[in-house]
Amino acid sequence: MLQVQTKNAPQAIGPYSQGIVVNNLFYSSGQIPLRPDGTLVEGDVQVQATQVFENLKAVLEEAGASLNTVVKATVFIKDMNDFAALNEVYGEYFGDHKPARSCVEVARLPKDVLVEIEVIALVKG
Repeated sequence: MLQVQTKNAPQAIGPYSQGIVVNNLFYSSGQIPLRPDGTLVEGDVQVQATQVFENLKAVLEEAGASLNTVVKATVFIKDMNDFAALNEVYGEYFGDHKPARSCVEVARLPKDVLVEIEVIALVKG
């Protein structure tokens, strides 16, 4: 088991790692719209989702994976009315690659953000 840590994504805000690699699979912790320096990105769900994807790209790269190797994404969204707007950003980052996905509306997210995403990805061999 390998812990993944990069300065190109925000540091964990609790007792956990940015992600773990086990048996050629990368499991990310949930990423929220924090810049790598830990400051919060304010704005609508699209602005926040863009930062979340930049964070995911950074931890995936550190793990030896990429958005193209993601097999499952779990999206936590504050307001399901933002689903279509979130999907626009989601589609821009994943393009033709369509990993399995769950999307759940939640009552509250860390730091009261609008979106959090976690992924499972294959690590390039």
